[in-house]
Amino acid sequence: MTEERVVHVASPKAKLYAEADQAIREHLKAFPKALKAYELLIQDPEARAGWNMANYLTMRKLGYNDHGRVHALLTGAASVAILRLLSEAGVRLDTLESGAGELEDAYVVVLLSTMLHDLGNQVHRVGHEAFGVTLALPILNRILEKIYPDPEQRTALRALILHGIYSHDLNPEPLTLEAGITAVADGTDITKGRGRKAFALGSIDIHSISALAVDEVRILKGEKVPVEIQVTMNNSAGIFQVEETLTKKVLRSPLRPYVTVVAMTEGDGGDQRIVHRVRLHESEDRFVLD
Repeated sequence: MTEERVVHVASPKAKLYAEADQAIREHLKAFPKALKAYELLIQDPEARAGWNMANYLTMRKLGYNDHGRVHALLTGAASVAILRLLSEAGVRLDTLESGAGELEDAYVVVLLSTMLHDLGNQVHRVGHEAFGVTLALPILNRILEKIYPDPEQRTALRALILHGIYSHDLNPEPLTLEAGITAVADGTDITKGRGRKAFALGSIDIHSISALAVDEVRILKGEKVPVEIQVTMNNSAGIFQVEETLTKKVLRSPLRPYVTVVAMTEGDGGDQRIVHRVRLHESEDRFVLD
């Protein structure tokens, strides 16, 4: 089993940002169009301001966890890691099936939809998926025009990206594999580094507490399926975060046949080890002892 380089540890924001940036760049070395799209996106002033304001409303006004630029980069790194494993396993993506592009173009679709998926939170959490589609349009147009001279291909790829943004929270459920990657990548950002800020701001509930119980998320090459997402917890309370945030997105997306989730407790978490190691059942929508 080989491990993809994805950063999901409790670290200062500057360190998280740098590590996620490095992971994305490493994955995109062989895909110059996707790397250019990434560089244009992180330098785009509208995207940067949108991430900042989305974070302000969700964290400061609602007491939620991080929904800003660091979350965008962490989920972006996860998305390209998942895409790489799927492509290596021969899974045929909707970018290719629809005739919109090749594998490199699928990386553009997945990266942009994932990194822009929470942009709508700058307007409000309610309806943020639809707001995100509207707010992402001018950003996507600027970026795609600099990479794709053919307006017909730009429009097709943009449609796939917008579908990923609109369906990332499962309402409605994603229909393409690329949108499923965006949804699942969003669900991988569940570690205590993301929950601590909300906890410090006074949000003390099962969501923030369970997030503090998750130490690390790793994306691995699976043995029976292309992707294994491995979650390490310091306390059994983390299983709530795994089920509600991550597993739900695996089960309700087109990635279900290709992804499994394993959750385990390690170290002295102070509980009675209610959960030692569980794995998502191959054919049933439930965890079983591993």
